[in-house]
Amino acid sequence: MATADPQTAPGTGDVWLPIPPGEIDGLPAGLRYVHWDAGPDYPADPARCVFYVVPYMKPADVCLRALARMSRVRVVQTLTAGTEHLLPGLDRMPPGARLCNARGLHDASTAELALTLTLAALRGVPEFVRAQEAGAWRPEFRPALADKSVLIVGYGSIGSAIEDRLTPFECARVMRIARTARDTVRGPVHPLSELTALLPAADVVILATPLTETTHGLVGRDFLARMKDGALLVNVARGAVVDTGALLAELESGRLRAALDVTDPEPLPAGHPLWHAPGVLITPHVGGPSSAFLPRAKRLLRGQLALFAAGEPVRNVVATAPESEADRATRP
Repeated sequence: MATADPQTAPGTGDVWLPIPPGEIDGLPAGLRYVHWDAGPDYPADPARCVFYVVPYMKPADVCLRALARMSRVRVVQTLTAGTEHLLPGLDRMPPGARLCNARGLHDASTAELALTLTLAALRGVPEFVRAQEAGAWRPEFRPALADKSVLIVGYGSIGSAIEDRLTPFECARVMRIARTARDTVRGPVHPLSELTALLPAADVVILATPLTETTHGLVGRDFLARMKDGALLVNVARGAVVDTGALLAELESGRLRAALDVTDPEPLPAGHPLWHAPGVLITPHVGGPSSAFLPRAKRLLRGQLALFAAGEPVRNVVATAPESEADRATRP
């Protein structure tokens, strides 16, 4: 039998959900569920909240403002793979409270979009759409994904799901990069230190890495200069992984192409030069929101809340709120 986790042990308190509780079958008994999706009014006293599910795709300042009043919260659960928008609130959480991400929730949807962007950019779909709008028949010879070498930068669950979808397309080679090296049934995952050596061999580079201090601005002038002429950069990670100015220079020269679901800044302001750069396809950060989201979100929440109610450790913990000096001084 699992040992009870003192930070997730059951007890009285509220669970704040951005999905109406009545729409989630199988929620464990013994907890009080309330619905809040970042509206102007709180559904209950935030100080009673012990498990906070952060509203999806809502302004970070609104979500953090509620968190600042949750003096008893023990678990903060995002519905995103990235948690950088919640990290500023870590010091507002009670000592030992857990911040959990949604690892696995967006794998299918984001991987699907990564493949969509790759195929659309290679086969010239944006140009054909513009020709259709103009009523013009403009056939053109375009590159295929078949026989191309693809480099996936960020080989976690999303990166692996991207390779699942690349497999039927007869790629010549798929290369994998993660923070540390490991072996998989498909082949080796190379450490980040080998990135510069692998870049020149890639026809397509797909970014699926989390945004961290290490990956912020990772795709800068040197990274892009090592990509082969005519290569395609696909970003389904975070906008700040890429140096926008350096990418613009390569796009405007015509040497590289890009397909971006995320940008820096984001949202991309009207009139920003990236909108009209040659060879770029932009979607407005829609890797996660699709029909695949809701059933997977409900499944994730059922699982996490079942563990919480049973006093067992929750999964996907990415950070723990630190103890203050005063807390450490009074600890037995």
